[in-house]
Amino acid sequence: MQTTIKVLGMTCGHCVSAVTMELSLLPTVTEVSVDLESGQVTISSDSALEQAQLATAIDEAGYELVPN
Repeated sequence: MQTTIKVLGMTCGHCVSAVTMELSLLPTVTEVSVDLESGQVTISSDSALEQAQLATAIDEAGYELVPN
């Protein structure tokens, strides 16, 4: 299952690493791909992810999830 979200505030490779690490810690997440230029993050997982889970992980990384 793939989920695509938009994250505000990412400006560099460190940002990408922080977001990738936090999202990778979520249960069932198998892959995270970040497009720094667009702010798009694609998450592959074994089951559906809740918006609240994603928002918490993005917040932990220090960034902001753009609501759908």
